[in-house]
Amino acid sequence: MVLRKYSLAIVGACGILAGAGGMALMDARARADAAKPEAYHMLELFGDVLTTVESQYVTPVDEKKLIESAIDGMLTSLDPHSGYLNADSFDDMRDQTRGEYGGLGLEVTADEGVVKIISPMDETPAARAGLKAGDFITAIDGQSVLGMPLDEAVKQMRGEVGQSITLSIAREKHDPFDVKLVREVIAVKSVRSRVEGDYGYLRVSAFNEKTGAETLAAVKSLLAKNPKMKGLVLDLRNNPGGLLDQAVAVSDVFLDGGEVVSQRGRDPQDIDRYNARPGDVLHGLPIAVLINSGTASAAEIVAGALQDRKRAELIGLTSFGKGSVQSVIPLRAGSDGALKLTTARYYTPAGRSIQKTGITPNLEVAESKEQADLVANKAFQFSEASFRNALNAADGKTRVAPHRPAEAPPTDFDVKKGDYQLNRALAVLKAGSVETLLEQRKPAAPVSVIAAAKPAPVTGAITIPPTVVKPAPAAATAH
Repeated sequence: MVLRKYSLAIVGACGILAGAGGMALMDARARADAAKPEAYHMLELFGDVLTTVESQYVTPVDEKKLIESAIDGMLTSLDPHSGYLNADSFDDMRDQTRGEYGGLGLEVTADEGVVKIISPMDETPAARAGLKAGDFITAIDGQSVLGMPLDEAVKQMRGEVGQSITLSIAREKHDPFDVKLVREVIAVKSVRSRVEGDYGYLRVSAFNEKTGAETLAAVKSLLAKNPKMKGLVLDLRNNPGGLLDQAVAVSDVFLDGGEVVSQRGRDPQDIDRYNARPGDVLHGLPIAVLINSGTASAAEIVAGALQDRKRAELIGLTSFGKGSVQSVIPLRAGSDGALKLTTARYYTPAGRSIQKTGITPNLEVAESKEQADLVANKAFQFSEASFRNALNAADGKTRVAPHRPAEAPPTDFDVKKGDYQLNRALAVLKAGSVETLLEQRKPAAPVSVIAAAKPAPVTGAITIPPTVVKPAPAAATAH
């Protein structure tokens, strides 16, 4: 997600205070806006329901939990990314954005009462266990999580370091299975790099408070190791996003000034623009960016900025399509938790809102034949557009329909040992552009076709027709 951080001191006390029974909403009623009689009536109705549940439900109820669930339900009805964080969840979120917390290393979301994995994080128990974007978590230690609030499911997945936990997983085209993991301190290093021949490879797995600085250091290290480096592959696959300012900081490493992203709220005149500073650390060396359907939010900001500014070409699959910004608004300085509220859409430098639609790569490539089959099947699509109440794109555009990707590995390619999308990104860098690479792959026209295309020679008044020859079959191209 894209998160915009608020100082804890900015937002004062707010929210609905609950007492026992019919006293639950007296303060809220006193503050209700007289100009909104319907809102006043519904607040009163809420108090009546709370009183009835408290007095007549078959077992005693936790009043605080009921009201927290009601607040969360109100917010999640707006869109999938708004919600209420109680004090514990708010602390967990702050730990995660700082880049260190305890758990399994999973980015998850709620999808109509089901916990769905957005992305496993690199070098974590979840990634090592082979969990994938789009997997459903149906039970934790044998207890069903269907219909469970997301924050409760997340709380159950976290625990004491060293303790084991079993997740029950449902995956498309697979029988349900269990995965046993051991909780670890997740100290996420969001950036890794290595040399790939004449080129550099940079993997950014998330956007936490350290990502911008780690990216700058990694790029400088690659240049020091290989002063004659010819280009860079930036891998943003399965990057679920994170902090907006870190997406800007990463883009800043590769751009020589100019706009990175803008965000626009309810008021069309309310536009915030974020710009890169002068100075491209790579001094114009070509960049290829790897994306897929797990590339979301802050990662899409970086990909969209580099694509729009003609600084890089994108290789892979259409990105997730989360083009909204969530503001985290602490309540009572965080002691009552916080609201995570969608407050704006973001736009790429060319003015594109990619909400629900995603970013289309310059060269569409699946990483495996299995992935190509999933992209072609509507039932297996997983993106922002999959959510029932997802915010619409600002311009009314829709996501590309299921289709067969332009390229996939040949049948003899071993996907367990090789990375076909990375190979194609390196090929783009070597060719100079996607257009040049595709031109190089076009088979040469047979001589007979060339001859047939020439105008017929003329001798006096006699026209000699060209010899008609059946063109030879074009060479087969593996996709």
